[in-house]
Amino acid sequence: MSETRPRTSLYAIKVTVGQERNVSMMLADKAKVENLSIAAILAPTELRGYIIIETAAPHAVDQLIRGMRHTRERVGGMVNPAEVDHYLVSRPVVEGLELGTLVEVVAGPFKGMQAKVVRVDTSKEEVTIEILEAAFTLPITVHADYVREVKGV
Repeated sequence: MSETRPRTSLYAIKVTVGQERNVSMMLADKAKVENLSIAAILAPTELRGYIIIETAAPHAVDQLIRGMRHTRERVGGMVNPAEVDHYLVSRPVVEGLELGTLVEVVAGPFKGMQAKVVRVDTSKEEVTIEILEAAFTLPITVHADYVREVKGV
């Protein structure tokens, strides 16, 4: 006899802008500790101020966010899965990084420093950067995960 899984739906919750990742991690921990029936938690960087939660019932979302910091409320209704699909497409890390792009180093010994991309190796997913705050220009090759593009410059 095959086991049938309950149909799940997607629900959006409002959170403090900039705290989406932290809140999603706290919610995942709470769901695990309290054994709540949460199938997935999605906090895409492009969707500011919201987190998407997949579960079979909306009351599980309400129970999950109750008392959690930085959570505001559950948005009424369900989220159409087609609206979320484009967040789930995996893109190469180096996509969008071009020569001359201004980036911030997010990991490693140069964390927090700004740099300029001088070479992109898509096959290895590596970028060669020059730290802008350095006294002399020294090209450094790092994995593309170690940098993120600085927006609004």
